[in-house]
Amino acid sequence: MIQHSDETGPAPTKWTNLYKDLFLLQLAALVFVTDQFTKFLVREFLEFRQSFPDEGFIRLTHTYNTGSAFGLFQGQNAPLALVSIIGITILVLIYRSQRRPSNLLRLSLGLQFGGAAGNLLDRVRMGHVTDFVDVGPWPIFNLADASIVVGVGLLAWIFWSRGGRWTGAGAGGADTREEIPT
Repeated sequence: MIQHSDETGPAPTKWTNLYKDLFLLQLAALVFVTDQFTKFLVREFLEFRQSFPDEGFIRLTHTYNTGSAFGLFQGQNAPLALVSIIGITILVLIYRSQRRPSNLLRLSLGLQFGGAAGNLLDRVRMGHVTDFVDVGPWPIFNLADASIVVGVGLLAWIFWSRGGRWTGAGAGGADTREEIPT
């Protein structure tokens, strides 16, 4: 017997279909389009290594990265593109493993899908990722990077709040564990 929260309606199916989740898909598309548009603007209006304003704690600085976060693995574009594809696949599997994905999980995955797709497109199309957000001593990053970091942080919080498991109640999700008959 499956326990449900106070929700009414048919019992959930075994697999949740990602393509039917309009919120997640629209969020991923919004992150992707915004990321690509901001990168386009930076490439169009700032010369490589140019900053706007010239000085300050927060600036827009046109640069690019052939590695991963924090400049690690420079020049490893093809392997990093493959890692992106594997990461997206893992996110799909996490989503599909949920009978009723919580809104926080959907938010987390939407941010990560959009960000990963934005950076993956840059890697495939240009051989590097355009970065431009320059905040103090922090490495320069882009909106896709920020979306991925926020999404991963949310995903870690969801996992931690559920006691280190993906199923069951917690983080706003419905309890979908099977009840053991007594």
